[in-house]
Amino acid sequence: MFELLNISSMGIEAGSLLMLGMIIGLLILGLPLAFITALVAGFFLLFWIGPQASSLISTRVYAFVTSYAFVSVPMFVLMAAILDGSNISRDLFAAMKSFSGNIRGSVAIQTIVLAVFLAAMSGIIGGETILLGMIALPQMLKMGYDKKLAIGVVVSGGALGTMVPPSIVLIIFGLTANVSISDLFTASFLPALMLAGFYIAYVLIRGYLNPSMVPESVQEYVPWSEKFKSLKKVILPVFVAASVLGSIYMGIASVTESSAIGVLGITLSVYLRKELTWKLMVDSAYKTLETCGTIIWIGIGATLLVGVFNLMGGIEFVKGVILAHGSGSPIYIIFLMMVILFFLGMFLDWVGIVLLTIPIFMPIVIALGYDPVWFGVLFALNMQIAFLSPPFGTGVFILKTVAPPDVSLGDIFKAVIPFIMLQALAIVVLIVFPEIALWWK
Repeated sequence: MFELLNISSMGIEAGSLLMLGMIIGLLILGLPLAFITALVAGFFLLFWIGPQASSLISTRVYAFVTSYAFVSVPMFVLMAAILDGSNISRDLFAAMKSFSGNIRGSVAIQTIVLAVFLAAMSGIIGGETILLGMIALPQMLKMGYDKKLAIGVVVSGGALGTMVPPSIVLIIFGLTANVSISDLFTASFLPALMLAGFYIAYVLIRGYLNPSMVPESVQEYVPWSEKFKSLKKVILPVFVAASVLGSIYMGIASVTESSAIGVLGITLSVYLRKELTWKLMVDSAYKTLETCGTIIWIGIGATLLVGVFNLMGGIEFVKGVILAHGSGSPIYIIFLMMVILFFLGMFLDWVGIVLLTIPIFMPIVIALGYDPVWFGVLFALNMQIAFLSPPFGTGVFILKTVAPPDVSLGDIFKAVIPFIMLQALAIVVLIVFPEIALWWK
């Protein structure tokens, strides 16, 4: 039967278009991406290559799911889930507020700084947006901030989790591209701070040009005793985050070992704050299982699809097409990849994007002589745009679940446009000045 239905004679060009068409068609039908990739991979395995190649594909999947570094993913997700279930983020915001002055836009700036801290403590995106939407957004709207500016600050701040170590995006990228995760963490930290700086500069400039959009903060005098009291509540969680990242950067512990330290440290912090309950740990475990289950199943499907496509000769075909359209300029090819990732980010989850595209893009990047670590940081930046961009920007829909009733999806999509432009600017700056990510080499 397989010989009668063999479609390999149609050629790799037509086969690639057929594969793409099947994926798009199944996406339109609303099937989960993990099932789509697995179904398409199974179809081409049987009717293009033949079932005899199934052992090669299964070996590839086994190597993905048994990678030692992959253990860090559930650890960091659990760390984030415990953090979300506690009041640490609220106390962080209160501590920063007590130390801030009467700077115009100080609450928006605090929100961005808080987003960086939360990203450094968790490594995942989504939970930060919910926390910021519940803590910072109502306060900014109550103070008279422009609605679009306040929404944009919250959604873009929540997306910083793709860049700030220990980013799950960077971990999955490192596993897929066979790149050192520690190097990715080191390279991404400065660009992440640069992007956060872009957000802060945007708030300050908008406040200067149009003071009605960014009200001046009028804060009552806070005694130093109260300031240190608020700081005392968060000093241990901040120390835990610094210890996790510091142990990685200094080579004291691997990423996997540091993730375990992070879980232990955050659990201890919650216990000392008298917030540790059985319900909190059970809920955190369920969130971890749900998130990691999604990542693993998408990973299995994407690994199957890429493995089959590789056996078909598709990766070499795509590599040839991209290089042929490079106009002789390696930088043009990098920009072309960024555009492809941008459009994919409008429709697909970041997990599927990294697992589907990086096995194809990475050999091209290396062949062009670029540093794969630098490209990993570019990829993470691009995934921030995917988190915000319409029509399926994950961050937009996440914020909508906790936003006030008068905030519509249209309001959120309009609000993120300036911040998408800032993210695109950060990509251009990093392409032109790769030393920002590779200063340590």
